[in-house]
Amino acid sequence: MAGHSKWANIQHRKGRQDAKRGKIFTKIIKEITVAARLGGGDATMNPRLRAAVAEAKEENMPADNITRAIKKGTGELEGVNYEEIRYEGYGINGAAIIIDCLTDNKQRAVADVRHALTKFGGNLGTDGCVAFMFKHCGSLVYAPGTSEDKVMEAALDAGAEDIVTDEDGSIEVITPPNDFVAVKEAIEAAGLKAVLTEVMMKPLNEVEFEGEDAIKMQKILDALEDLDDVQDVYTTAVLGD
Repeated sequence: MAGHSKWANIQHRKGRQDAKRGKIFTKIIKEITVAARLGGGDATMNPRLRAAVAEAKEENMPADNITRAIKKGTGELEGVNYEEIRYEGYGINGAAIIIDCLTDNKQRAVADVRHALTKFGGNLGTDGCVAFMFKHCGSLVYAPGTSEDKVMEAALDAGAEDIVTDEDGSIEVITPPNDFVAVKEAIEAAGLKAVLTEVMMKPLNEVEFEGEDAIKMQKILDALEDLDDVQDVYTTAVLGD
């Protein structure tokens, strides 16, 4: 199970996420609310809610905040009705971008996304124009030096779909979205902690960007991720230094 080297890019992605910690509670609360509304407030019966609550706990969100968000989703408490919207578009040199939003104002969201894309050289596409370039899955990445045998044994027993070992020694576990939390917990029970964990739209093929093109592409991604309505941004672009 060999893969292609992305450890530096993974560290870069994690660094970007860490730099945007100010938005993390708001994003998680939105996700918990929507997950509870769509699948019910019982996390044991709702894989999406279970994943969101697990993320909230990892970020040390107070239990009261989690409970309130669930109750707003189930209608026990009054709250904002967020709508899920996915936009698709293109960045520099036609790199594919998926932008997932949770918003209470669809007109504002699409206007802001379109502006962020066009301002820095990208453009908004039509529904389905790039979605086929991505796979919906769970991803858990382990640092170089992690025992491949231990990861593989725990992951496959828990329902992982694939384990990809990179040339640099990093390991990525791919899971079906609904099995993400179970696989994550099983590997943690084996004493292994992932560096990066997420349910994501994983690009099937990636394009490396260097120099000016990488800088321009980064500006597009930053502008999108800074928008209040945006939850996640995925791209086929791998950005070099």
